[in-house]
Amino acid sequence: MSLFNQSEKAYLMLANGKIFQGRSFGAKGTVIGEVVFTTALTGYQETLTDPSYYGQIVTQTFPLIGNYGVNSQDGESDKPYLTGYIVREWCNAPSNFRCEGNVNDFLTDNGIVGIHGIDTRCLTRMIREAGVMNGVITTEDIYAEKDLFLEKIRKFEVKKAVESVTCAEKKTYGEDGKFNVALFDFGYKRNIRKELVKRGCRVTVVPAGTTADEIKALAPDGIMFSNGPGDPSENTQIIENIREIQKLGIPIFGICLGHQLMALANGGRTEKLKYGHRGSNQPVIDLESGLTYVTSQNHGYAVVGDSIPADAGYVSHINANDKTCEGIRYTCANAFTVQFHPEAHGGPLDTSYLFDEFVKTMERYGD
Repeated sequence: MSLFNQSEKAYLMLANGKIFQGRSFGAKGTVIGEVVFTTALTGYQETLTDPSYYGQIVTQTFPLIGNYGVNSQDGESDKPYLTGYIVREWCNAPSNFRCEGNVNDFLTDNGIVGIHGIDTRCLTRMIREAGVMNGVITTEDIYAEKDLFLEKIRKFEVKKAVESVTCAEKKTYGEDGKFNVALFDFGYKRNIRKELVKRGCRVTVVPAGTTADEIKALAPDGIMFSNGPGDPSENTQIIENIREIQKLGIPIFGICLGHQLMALANGGRTEKLKYGHRGSNQPVIDLESGLTYVTSQNHGYAVVGDSIPADAGYVSHINANDKTCEGIRYTCANAFTVQFHPEAHGGPLDTSYLFDEFVKTMERYGD
């Protein structure tokens, strides 16, 4: 008998009342979150450990997950931050020279509730057509308490996301680095830090609420605003801090949530996308060079490009599919930001050159 048949029933119910019946894997229980999908073909461990998925139930559109197992090296954080996990099929016999375990045990050990054996293609099309919606995964009898579950689903909101994932105190990496970089932890992915250290940077990871005065005391050569979860406009104090931090004149590089918060600090607006950009195949056009890059992305909000004041900066990159803003060059501050992930651990590596550009900016600043 297969593990698929041995596992107990599990259910996914969406806010529209649609119920999918599948099988349980990972931890048992009930979780409520925002149901999203990612189109990445590889890098599922990076997805599981990306803090930007805080409060969300993640659906993998690729049908087979877990074939190369999990290991202790590829995590983007110390633990998973997503609420639940949905796959079509999970591989219980992974094969890879780096494999140290399987996805099911990884989820179980970290208390993440999962469901497999449902039609993920149908689910993805539903989200694409209706937009992101809340849902519940449960190993309980959902039909016995359907109305109660629906009420809880519809009341759910992702709140206090950044403060739930940020570090409590600063920590330094790459002690021998030539450039001192302050990396704001809004829910940062480890590979951002690693890409900086690899380029000769001494990286001090600082809590999300770090102030301009505290940054000034660190005397960094550069500042990195990281990725992170939730609605960017919720972070009012951080946005106010950024207004003061950019006045220091220190080079700034922002990624994902950092890109959004920088825009809000300079008079821009953000909006929630219908179903977001999540995956490793998002095409982005560099408006200066005309080149199109394939990028990794994970966000549900975007900066409204034409909301950026003309005296603050200009849009430098756009998404080739929906033309949303993917990058901003600031003229009012020594800063540039992008919506996508140039550090993409699972790939692609098309835009990793932006880290080199950041280092060159720090070199000029030092001179």
